[in-house]
Amino acid sequence: MVQCEMCGAETQAPKTIKVEGAKLDVCSNCTDFGTEVQTPSSTSSTSTKYSTGSSGSDGTSGSSSGTSGAGGASGGRGGGGRSSDMFDEMDELAPDYDDTIRQAREEAGLSQSDLANELNEKASLIRKLERGETLPSDDVQSKLERFLDVSLTASSGSDEDAEWSGGSSTGSYTLGDVVKRKD
Repeated sequence: MVQCEMCGAETQAPKTIKVEGAKLDVCSNCTDFGTEVQTPSSTSSTSTKYSTGSSGSDGTSGSSSGTSGAGGASGGRGGGGRSSDMFDEMDELAPDYDDTIRQAREEAGLSQSDLANELNEKASLIRKLERGETLPSDDVQSKLERFLDVSLTASSGSDEDAEWSGGSSTGSYTLGDVVKRKD
């Protein structure tokens, strides 16, 4: 028996649906929340631009590296570890980036408009960044880090992932563990 990834109910024949871009194996009661995904009967050489491990860039298909024997009805997503995706290599912006920018600017003795002129950006952008109203683009982030000699990225110790402790007795989470349905 497989657990529905949406409500957590046990099902023998899960259906794969797509909900806002995410593919979920769900029970027959939850299929109305998305569009059903047809599984191809033969291996296809087409791949999407943002593949997450179902087919490699070298044309091979199968599970991601490091997991073997995942199998079962979970679609190859179970097993020993989580497969990596393109977001794993990206640096995460620190939650206090706005304070860091403001403090570094004030220590340099610059006004918001002075800093904007130095970076060839608008003063309104600097104001919004310091208030935390907008996130810096990668280009602006690198300019700020270089000019102010600060780091706006979060520490690499994945504290957020370590904080999450709880869930079902099987050790796996479903969407039903987090979301409450409006019935």
